[in-house]
Amino acid sequence: MRTTGALRARDPEAAAHSARLILLVCAAVVAGLTVFQQSGADAVTLAVHWIGVVALLGAALACTVVPALILDRVGVGPAVAIAGVALICTLNVITRDTSAAAQAFFAFPVFFAASHLRPAGVALVTAVALVGDGLSLLVLLPTVAALTDFVFFGAVLAVMAVLLVRANGTQERLVTALQEQATVDSLTGLATRRAFDSALEAALARSVPGGTALVLIDVDAFKAINDSHGHPVGDDVLVHLSTVLRGQVRAEDAVLSRLGGDELAVLLPGCSREVAVRRAEDLHEAVRSTPLTLADGGLLALSISVGVAHVPQHSNDRRGLYTAADGALYDAKRAGRDRVAVAGG
Repeated sequence: MRTTGALRARDPEAAAHSARLILLVCAAVVAGLTVFQQSGADAVTLAVHWIGVVALLGAALACTVVPALILDRVGVGPAVAIAGVALICTLNVITRDTSAAAQAFFAFPVFFAASHLRPAGVALVTAVALVGDGLSLLVLLPTVAALTDFVFFGAVLAVMAVLLVRANGTQERLVTALQEQATVDSLTGLATRRAFDSALEAALARSVPGGTALVLIDVDAFKAINDSHGHPVGDDVLVHLSTVLRGQVRAEDAVLSRLGGDELAVLLPGCSREVAVRRAEDLHEAVRSTPLTLADGGLLALSISVGVAHVPQHSNDRRGLYTAADGALYDAKRAGRDRVAVAGG
């Protein structure tokens, strides 16, 4: 049996760890209360308490020995929380305990759900906890007193759940933004060096047919452009160049990256040496034929130096590929710039 994604944990490993801790704490508390407060209770009440302790310890053991992903897949997160609510209701009714301490136990499953489950799971567990608390109070107290207690404790549970869900949502948005900053260059929108290195490593590890090609690109006279027109125009050049290159490169076929400064790279997995050279020449020609329009309406002609290197299908020499492409790029520069050079060519 598999649980729908809406009821799964946001982080299965963290959820399993927290569930284990909460279950152990609850088992210890219930055992302590049974020994010190229920010692004179009848056999049925004692049996229910100790069965609850054993169930809590068994659940904690399951969270320890069963892989977190399997637990998450079968919906153990919401199931444990709802089972916890059922156990709390049962113990409160059997002991006829309507104290604040007894109702405070409902915070454990709600806290766990709000900390680790997705919003749908939090809503489900919180609703079950509210219903369980309300029914228990109605069974044990006069209606007015039950409703008074329910409004108070119900509000605490609901507010706690809402605040934790909102906090988790804010944290997830911040994490997503940080991850995007780590993988997307803020100026050009191209992949960062870190993302590019990961893609290159993955391409070589897959041993794709045709091999892997790397194209390194450097803007000719970029320093002179900055000196003559200012750094804002230099930034405009990089943005313009990234747009031109995107028009020549399909995202599903290649990874386009800004490695740093004015150095760009195109990773071409599953690409033969001959095809890589043709594509590099197309990139070179596209940049030459597409000048940048300046703010005053003037046109700034651009050119690039390009270095191309290729490794065969079963090679995983990432350093060698980059070194070869870098050497070819400098060959293009030494030969007068505005050209394509091929490693080993």
